[in-house]
Amino acid sequence: MTSAKPGVFAWIRRVAKSLSGEAQDLADLNVQLRQALERGLIDADALQMLEGVLEVADLQVRDIMVPRSQMVAVRRDEPAESLLPIIVESGHSRYPVIDDDRDDVVGILLAKDVLRVFASGDEANFDMRECMRPVVVVPESKRVNVLLKEFRRNRNHMAIVVDEYGGVAGLVTIEDAIEQIVGDIDDEFDVEEDQNIRQEADRQYLVRGATPIEEFNEFFGLEWSDEEFDTVAGLVMKQLGHMPRRGETAFIEGVEFRVVRADRRRVDTLKVIMPSDVAKSDQEGERD
Repeated sequence: MTSAKPGVFAWIRRVAKSLSGEAQDLADLNVQLRQALERGLIDADALQMLEGVLEVADLQVRDIMVPRSQMVAVRRDEPAESLLPIIVESGHSRYPVIDDDRDDVVGILLAKDVLRVFASGDEANFDMRECMRPVVVVPESKRVNVLLKEFRRNRNHMAIVVDEYGGVAGLVTIEDAIEQIVGDIDDEFDVEEDQNIRQEADRQYLVRGATPIEEFNEFFGLEWSDEEFDTVAGLVMKQLGHMPRRGETAFIEGVEFRVVRADRRRVDTLKVIMPSDVAKSDQEGERD
């Protein structure tokens, strides 16, 4: 145990020197972190988080936000009885409250506040204005590490993202920011670890971006080539011509791919909507 200490402290001093300016760039520091992993000074999970910390300063809010098209919002004049189905179906804990214009976000509604009203049986007296929390607005160019500090300092969990013209571009949550450091946090969009493809509804599936094309073909009875790309994410990237961002949609031979979760490094999850003829044949194959 004693003999290991000099190595640990030497590595800490080396990293400290790198942070103080001796390293040529972040690539050098990443090499040192990899060496620390090989020497057993840190484990793989710690390495992932350290790399996330180094990379998060280069990310902007626009890189991690939920785009406007995927925002689940409620109207300020929404009656209480129509809120419960929205909460149950979406499964979110916070909802932007909009006025007549979708660019006019007037507050944030917490699901727990609505559920509390229903639990007390007082939904007839529900008043959205009394339940709304103040809305936090951030520019899409804000750095993610700065956003995370503000979330922690102000104890906020959601912010509305606006573009340079003041229009709503999307929303971002503290979970979106933290995931850049610790990795994906399970939610309603996650596919179970033991499966790459999960059916959500008629003709709709959640598919991991890392799903091999061979497996995708076998599941849906297709014959797509895997000579150029090995994964479904690679096919979508080729179709779009760039690294896909959350909210983007691509069509390949009639199959619709919606990017559900992604960052600048990878596509994690896709929603796949199959044409009726393909979905029908697939379901018949499952019955057989």
